Amino acid sequence: MWGRGGNMSARVWLVYLTAPTAREADRLGELLVRERLAACVNRLGPIRSCYTWEGRLQKSREYALLAKTTARRWPALRRRVAAEHPYDCPCIVAWPPAAGHPAFLNWVRSAASASSRS
Repeated sequence: MWGRGGNMSARVWLVYLTAPTAREADRLGELLVRERLAACVNRLGPIRSCYTWEGRLQKSREYALLAKTTARRWPALRRRVAAEHPYDCPCIVAWPPAAGHPAFLNWVRSAASASSRS
C-alpha cells in the first residue's frame, strides 16, 4: 500500500506533541481536529518529563498528545502548533506507522482532508 508508486501525500502519520497543562493540551488537540489538520488527537498524561533547557536539568509535568494526520497535512499541522504553542521550542515530531488497520487508516485520510467532511 505504501511502497513504490503509492501516493505518499496520502500516507498516514502519527504526530507526538507535548503541552504544559491539560487545558493547553485540550486546546491544541481540539484546534487540530476542528481545522482538519488531524483526524483524531489523544491526550495522554500527565507525564513526567526530564530534559536540559538553557544548560540546566529540568523536570516538569506535561501532557502528551498523539495526533493522526497525513503527510499532506503534516506541514500545516506543524506550522499551526508552532504558532499556537506556549513553549519557545515545542516538541512536534512525526513519523509514519509501519502498519495499521486499513479501515482506520482510510478514515484518517478522509477526516484529515481539507476538502472532505466525514
